[in-house]
Amino acid sequence: MTATTRQPRDDARNLALDTLITIEKHRSPSHLVIRDVLQAHPDLDQREERFYRKLVNGVLEWQIRLDYIIDQFSKTRTRKMKPVIRAILRLAVYQIQFLDAVPDSAAVNEAVRMAVQRGFGSLRGFVNGVLRAILRGRDSIREPERDKDPVQYYSVMYSMPVYLTERWLKTFGEAKTEQICASFQEPAPLTVRFRDELTGSGKHPAAGEAESCGTIRGRKQAGARQILQEAGVQITQAPYIPYAASLSGVTDLEKNPAFADGLIAVQDVSSMLAVEAAGIRPGDLVLDLAAAPGGKSMLAADILQRAAEDSSDAAGKVIARDVSEQKAELIRDNIGRLQIANIEVQVWDGTVFDPSMEGKADVVIADLPCSGLGVIGRKPDIRYEASDEKTESLVQLQRQILKNAVRYVRPGGTLLYSTCTFDPRENEENVDWILASSDLKPDPAAPYLPAELAAEAGSRNYLQLYPGIHACDGFFIARFRR
Repeated sequence: MTATTRQPRDDARNLALDTLITIEKHRSPSHLVIRDVLQAHPDLDQREERFYRKLVNGVLEWQIRLDYIIDQFSKTRTRKMKPVIRAILRLAVYQIQFLDAVPDSAAVNEAVRMAVQRGFGSLRGFVNGVLRAILRGRDSIREPERDKDPVQYYSVMYSMPVYLTERWLKTFGEAKTEQICASFQEPAPLTVRFRDELTGSGKHPAAGEAESCGTIRGRKQAGARQILQEAGVQITQAPYIPYAASLSGVTDLEKNPAFADGLIAVQDVSSMLAVEAAGIRPGDLVLDLAAAPGGKSMLAADILQRAAEDSSDAAGKVIARDVSEQKAELIRDNIGRLQIANIEVQVWDGTVFDPSMEGKADVVIADLPCSGLGVIGRKPDIRYEASDEKTESLVQLQRQILKNAVRYVRPGGTLLYSTCTFDPRENEENVDWILASSDLKPDPAAPYLPAELAAEAGSRNYLQLYPGIHACDGFFIARFRR
């Protein structure tokens, strides 16, 4: 469909409205809904796609604050509004409050138009009245008083559910809570690893060496960087990992030869750190229990392959497992693009013990389903799903899988447990549970971390990374050895 024949529902605002309604109605993960919408509308140009993403993610990031503002100027509270009207008002107020490039009049007029288009013409006056009142009173919006009610203050000002701000204030204190909350409202970097900058030394770090896992070294800049730069992409060295960088100025990464030909892989630094902390040796058998979409498995396979190239050792092997064929297919798709040969993909439910793998794996990677609090900056709707009940359910699932993971570790082998959260119930308390319920021993993490993080880990077998405090996603990494 060309721009001249595009129907009104196909513009960025209407697609954003449809997306927000779908996410709220079905409680669907936002990144998956956005992916499906863009696949269904390949006619969107880059400008429209960027605007669409900004609208959806912006409303999700600021939803609590948007509702707080709307409720000050509407006799009907947002929670009692019809879902379509609520979503229309959120979209409009987000544009008014946060997008300087959008004229206020355009935001209001489009909101009224969408209300009529969606069959709510009788409410056009209501939508127009609320938005005009917000425009008139935007400089007198009442904010929560920080000293009197810090829980409510951080909830509204950083659009974080009261459940989370209350828990974080009790656990971390005010300064750390504000750092965490503020980080989630900053754009998350697009981080990649350069596969042509890995080499394998074939050595394992001696105790106390503050080196990454010993199979990774920086190599001279190779083709991938040059390809990206020639396409106008700006490359900024990432923290902690010498073969990683953040990209900006990217228009369509999937069409860039560096990505299409498998020279780079999109992966956050925290995820790379977890694989480094696994201490993979040349020739190892690595079992990844919850591998989709495959980032850690593919990095582990690359480490093994590079180590084999630099030594006489066998290449080793990675077994990448996940619970469904759909997730397995995601791994296979990525393996195909990267053209990695030493990975076997298997469909397996991690809660079910596999006797054929008992005592076989040199390294077991258990990067398990979790509350995902560390990646709220990338998946803003995660914050609205958090609850004590969900966390307790996740802890039970984690322990079901960990009970089996422990049994797959061979004598002398390593269990690497990781999550993308910073909730102690899923992290430090699970470390204590593993040590109390198995014969695995804690293995210091510091020798497998870059120097600045090794010092923080000290003699512990784990490291907790916090968003806003560390230069990466929130992540937890723990090592155990049999």
